[in-house]
Amino acid sequence: MRFNVSMVRVAQFLSIPLFLGFWQLISSLAIVNPLLFPPPTVVVQALYSWAVSGLLWTDLGMSLSRVLVGFVCGVTVGVAVGVVTGRFKLVANLLLPVFSLLRPIPPIAFVPLVIVWFGLSETGKYFLVFWGVFFTVWMSAHAGVQKVNPTYISAAQCLGTSERRMLWEILIPGSMPYILVGVRTAVTVAFYTLVAAEISGTFSGVFYRIEISQQNLQIGHAMAGLLVLGLLSLLADRGFSVLSRRWSWSE
Repeated sequence: MRFNVSMVRVAQFLSIPLFLGFWQLISSLAIVNPLLFPPPTVVVQALYSWAVSGLLWTDLGMSLSRVLVGFVCGVTVGVAVGVVTGRFKLVANLLLPVFSLLRPIPPIAFVPLVIVWFGLSETGKYFLVFWGVFFTVWMSAHAGVQKVNPTYISAAQCLGTSERRMLWEILIPGSMPYILVGVRTAVTVAFYTLVAAEISGTFSGVFYRIEISQQNLQIGHAMAGLLVLGLLSLLADRGFSVLSRRWSWSE
């Protein structure tokens, strides 16, 4: 079945309003307990009161700082290690078994140890976000380097190209599409691991506010926090997508 462009655009425009309307209808008809599943109007009121109190901006600042520090460190180390393991088989054989053992461990499993290791300091939060981001980016960088055309590498070696020059002119540019995919995936992963980070003991942050609201049975406030987390992740993903396209065009 074919749809013209205008119908597709209308459907895209109506998607969220229809979703909110359906949500409001379910809550209004008391199909579910409105205390446990409040309508969008209650959630919006909770979000407004959160913003007016000033706590929203404090929580946003703390959560974004945790995501940013952990993300930047995870991407930097992940790309560096991925390029090295993708380029040198000896290093890959040394690290891959260890990474294969550690990679499946979810960041939330480290919460008890992080509290023991770092206490309630911000370092523990950075570590948890770093953990989730690192392996995502490392896998992409490692695979990307291995996918670089071996003819280019052989030609560079025949011309006496130094390893450093080969790194910056062949390996990294050739693996960049894979790296960008990994980094974009890591943007979302960073917000997933933020939840684990703020479980590990804190007194501010978006998920911290969700947890406090749940304990006080303020479900509207908790759902407002979920919407904020979703919106932050969406904006970060879209922003990185735009930046990566511009970077690719400039190349």
